[in-house]
Amino acid sequence: MATALELRERLNAIPRDATKESWRVRIHRSLSWLRRAEAEVKDLDARFIFLWIALNAAYAREIGQDETERDRLREFFSRLVSVDHGGQIHSALFETFSGPVRTLIENRHVYQPFWTSLQRGEGEKGWRPGFEAARRAAMHALVERNTAKVLSIVFDRLYVLRNQLIHGGATWNSSVNRQQVCDGAAILGNLVPKIVELMLLHPENDHGEILYPVIDM
Repeated sequence: MATALELRERLNAIPRDATKESWRVRIHRSLSWLRRAEAEVKDLDARFIFLWIALNAAYAREIGQDETERDRLREFFSRLVSVDHGGQIHSALFETFSGPVRTLIENRHVYQPFWTSLQRGEGEKGWRPGFEAARRAAMHALVERNTAKVLSIVFDRLYVLRNQLIHGGATWNSSVNRQQVCDGAAILGNLVPKIVELMLLHPENDHGEILYPVIDM
């Protein structure tokens, strides 16, 4: 797996006149956060957050009127999977992290309707049927080796974990959610470098204009 430094060397080797400046800034920002995440080997909460920022920098763009953040992330993944001819993402999901992926899918605490139902006082009937349906769909996608579908489901779960951490819905270094943080940091730590590597291999792919472009004052 390539490090942030190795990926930056690949970026620097690509002529500037062969790419859009927004593409270069996007990857530059992502690699800066990836490198910071690599330095965080003990604090898994911090490592997960830095990795998520690296991911966000890679795909972030303006949201359309009828588009959600998750829609944008799914679209980004779809583009990546379509050019992943070497099957790097596929291998990570179905071989390297098959265990943690299944654990995340079966964990109700990273399934947003569970928390919504709890807040509304609906009890198990408010979330259990949807959870079981989603779990069956995810397991079917795993059996079918549907990379894009599994990737989308995994990141739906990780997005809930991201919200718990970023919005102060979890205690730092808590033992309560340690397993999902551990699994999430491991999965992101493997996938984010692969995502950036695929972007470097295909600079012709347009990921849209970056948020907060660099401007001269």
